[in-house]
Amino acid sequence: MKTVRFGMRAFPAWLVLSAGAAAAQTPGEHIAAGDSLGRLLDPGAALEHYRAAVAADSTSALALWKAAGAAIDIAKQLTEASDRRASDSLYLLARRYAERAIAADSVDADAHFMLAQALGRLSRTRGGKQRVRYGRLIYDEAARALELNPDHDGAHHVIGAWHAEVKRLSGLTRTFARLFLGGGFLGRAQWDSATVHLERAVALRPAYVFHRLELAQIYLDRRRTEGAAEQLEQILTLPESDVMDAVHKQEAMRLLAGIREP
Repeated sequence: MKTVRFGMRAFPAWLVLSAGAAAAQTPGEHIAAGDSLGRLLDPGAALEHYRAAVAADSTSALALWKAAGAAIDIAKQLTEASDRRASDSLYLLARRYAERAIAADSVDADAHFMLAQALGRLSRTRGGKQRVRYGRLIYDEAARALELNPDHDGAHHVIGAWHAEVKRLSGLTRTFARLFLGGGFLGRAQWDSATVHLERAVALRPAYVFHRLELAQIYLDRRRTEGAAEQLEQILTLPESDVMDAVHKQEAMRLLAGIREP
């Protein structure tokens, strides 16, 4: 990750934006520049522009949830255990941006989706019991996004992944949730719902690698190996449109090799 140094201290580039650059462009121009950089898989530079747009217009739900998305894209590349503090800080930053986006426009489906995504990513660095604490918020925000936009592929993915994650929890964790965390809502989790939502996400955005990878993993959980292999093979033909797609393709190859082993 690029850094900018002031004196003896180094800062991530996404934290720094020159006053001159911020003044030279309108919020809309910063958002457009951020979108272009996002398509080039440079979320750090994109976040600089979204932050500038937010600085110029703190009520722009669009700039706020796009800033949340860029922060998430930076964080999810930090896969080493030593990077956990940095990734958690970015997910918390994304959460704050998404919450501000919802405050600015409560009927923006993307704002609710970004909050669900930030919480979902943050929960994955936690143990089972802590995941349960996030579970209701993640579900409710993704469900709200789908209520506002039934064809939101990302929200379908989050809901489907939620069902799958809950089904993968140990029986002990689910018992703990039911007795001590009021986690009775976990009982609504179903493999059928996980499958339906991920299949819908793939149908809505068939070229997005992560949708197909999550669906393949659910198929494997359900012992539907032919369906999983079909998704994994398709992944290897798709262009990379997400900062993690190279990693996702490696995982797809690993899973496919496991299926093909005699």
